[in-house]
Amino acid sequence: MKVVVFTCSTGGGHNACARYIKQEFDDFGITCDVQDYLKLVGDNAAKIIEKLYLDSTKGNGNIFGGVYKLGELYSKTNIPSPVYGLNVLVKEKLDKFLTENNYDLAIGTHLFPCLALTKLKKEKDIKFINVATDYECIPFWEETNPDLFVIPSSLLKDDFIKKGFKEDILLPTGIPVASSFFNTKEMPEFKNKKVVLLTSGSMGFGHVKDIVLNLLANIPNAYVVVICGTNETLKNDLEKIDNKHLIVKGFVNNMNDYMASSTVIISKPGGLTTTEIAAMNKPLVHMMPIPGVEDYNANFFERNNMSIRANNIDNIVNATKRLLEDSKLRNDMISNQKKLINKYSAKSLVEYVIKYMNDGK
Repeated sequence: MKVVVFTCSTGGGHNACARYIKQEFDDFGITCDVQDYLKLVGDNAAKIIEKLYLDSTKGNGNIFGGVYKLGELYSKTNIPSPVYGLNVLVKEKLDKFLTENNYDLAIGTHLFPCLALTKLKKEKDIKFINVATDYECIPFWEETNPDLFVIPSSLLKDDFIKKGFKEDILLPTGIPVASSFFNTKEMPEFKNKKVVLLTSGSMGFGHVKDIVLNLLANIPNAYVVVICGTNETLKNDLEKIDNKHLIVKGFVNNMNDYMASSTVIISKPGGLTTTEIAAMNKPLVHMMPIPGVEDYNANFFERNNMSIRANNIDNIVNATKRLLEDSKLRNDMISNQKKLINKYSAKSLVEYVIKYMNDGK
């Protein structure tokens, strides 16, 4: 069996999810490649789409939220969407790529490749799997026709069924996180210390500097570790703050070690990062969701008592203090995470795929 996992460079979550799936297939000795779908579209188009996405999420993410709301309204019309139409144009390139590389199965961690695969499936006998990376059936998923659909939780089955998916193709194994993610190394500098980890996504979104200053002022007995991602401007600004309890990092390759060493984690409610934190069983504060799908992620976790949602800086500080001071609150949150989040989600997916392909379905 030879597998390809398609991703899109619109935020780090889709890429990380694709890498996790590949790692798990590799551990099973199965050939698996990761392909940026936008590279099939063309380098210029890929750069434009990525820039549009990043620009839409700047500030408070109101542009992204507006576009997302329009998408929700359009989905209700049952008219083929422009998003579907644009991705159909990639069908020939996609077909050539799959044929030349002899792939038996395609997996999409983003809507775009799954739309193109749906069009191709109408003309050829191909197998592909959707992977939802958010805790909501986002607009236009209903235009896809996968053989299997990996969803984040069995609690979301009804939402996907309402969008037209048959229950027997829904696989609620969770947003894929590789088993290797939990092979963490101890960080001696944080041992026996209260550590608040603040991560705002791969690009460093959010009002991070103001949040950090308020955390340092109001929780003086804790260390605040900030992961800035690729946001060099934010990193430089934070490094000017003179406080021995502040630790500033740029892009790191061992985020799992930092998570494992933390007492409380503050994060944007991206689907993949949120899943990593919950699978690591860490008390979580969701900060300032970008309007749209991040709202759904934060609501799902708050509704199931797996995080505290904070919509402003005062809320973030207060929620962090509560979690640091209240061991019962922390333990209850961790208990709910253990019940609802599959720690070995990528492994469960691969095991199911092996059985599915061997059964010849």
